[in-house]
Amino acid sequence: MRVWRWVIVSAPGVVGILVAWYLFQAYDPVNDHIVYLRSDIGTLVLIGGVALSGLAALGIFLFQRQEHIRREAAETANDERRRFLRRLDHELKNPLTAIRAGLVNLADSSDGEARKAALLSVESQTLRLSRLSADLRKLAELEVRLVEHSAVDTSAFLRDAFNMAQEQPAAAERTLSLSIPSAPWPLPNIQGDSDLLFLAVHNLLENALKFSKKGDTIELRAFEDGPEIVIEVADTGPGIPKEEQPHVWEDLYRGETAQNVPGSGLGLALVRAIVERHNGRVSLRSRLGQGTVFALHLPIA
Repeated sequence: MRVWRWVIVSAPGVVGILVAWYLFQAYDPVNDHIVYLRSDIGTLVLIGGVALSGLAALGIFLFQRQEHIRREAAETANDERRRFLRRLDHELKNPLTAIRAGLVNLADSSDGEARKAALLSVESQTLRLSRLSADLRKLAELEVRLVEHSAVDTSAFLRDAFNMAQEQPAAAERTLSLSIPSAPWPLPNIQGDSDLLFLAVHNLLENALKFSKKGDTIELRAFEDGPEIVIEVADTGPGIPKEEQPHVWEDLYRGETAQNVPGSGLGLALVRAIVERHNGRVSLRSRLGQGTVFALHLPIA
């Protein structure tokens, strides 16, 4: 839209320059005629005043439009900040409440088994808070961190992420497969940070393992699509409701199906941030009861 705006604004000037250049090239001082325009001072002042008023009106319009865009951006940012704080409050409230309850039970109980259960509950919720804090720190660092730009072997980091996923206990109850093309040529390299790209794919695989169930299938696949490499993690899990799909990449967002699943709600936000820092984009396709495909679109080095 911004490009077309400049094209429209500059088109009359460009046409004028081209026509003037043609006339100057084709000008014959003998046969061509010169047109003279004459006007009284009052008419010239009137035309000048109208032109200046038009320019002033255009300037005011553009200024008001920029102010409107700025206000909208500020309101959107404030809405996102408030939404983030509400979600953070929710994510902190549950483990803190559980920790307080566990400490009360620990203090009131003299039974060894009850005290052990209370300690395990406190430890579990403490680890949850620790993971949340670590993910928030990673997300904050991504906004200011300088991303390394070196050639990354796409096939190699995909195999590393797949091998790590296979080592998780949940993988033994699911069918995992890896599809990387090798003919007629292997996947080209990606320009970026291999550790961050690995983390993005690892988070997607971890999500697929977390939200799928015993007997489900999880596929990690990649292919070349014009100037991009597309990396997909597909699963036969429960799927994501259509109304939740636009929000799953947001910080701390947890849909209805994720309420009882452990996690910080920052995994997909980290994936999106990493991909965007590599000048890429994310997308997903999902059908309830059939599964989900998360895709990373990354420019080829």
